[in-house]
Amino acid sequence: MESVHILVAEDEALLLLDCEQALVEAGFAVVTATSGMKAIERLNAADASIMGLITDIRFREPPDGWEVARTAREVDPEMAVVYVSGDGAPDWPSMGVPNSIMLEKPFAMAQLVTAISQLLNDRSRGTAES
Repeated sequence: MESVHILVAEDEALLLLDCEQALVEAGFAVVTATSGMKAIERLNAADASIMGLITDIRFREPPDGWEVARTAREVDPEMAVVYVSGDGAPDWPSMGVPNSIMLEKPFAMAQLVTAISQLLNDRSRGTAES
């Protein structure tokens, strides 16, 4: 079975490493980005086979995670999106893309793996039904 590629966009180095390790241990292939701009570049890459996005909301410079997720959905309308933030949760209902999940920092890595897995499972069920 081919690995599912997940893009993790996070500018806190330790959290990025923790996320990457947890996802790899769960069997995912992980691509990382340390800014919103780098995340968008990876999403728009011609060879991108990314099926899921985990993004921080507030980066040191624009674009923010809301914009990264909108770009991800332009690339793939079924992209699984998990937002992680210390303070962006109240904006999620108005700014977040539909069918996404918000995790507030600090969170357990098991929550992260469960959230992205749940969205990917919903995605595969959706394509099976169509």
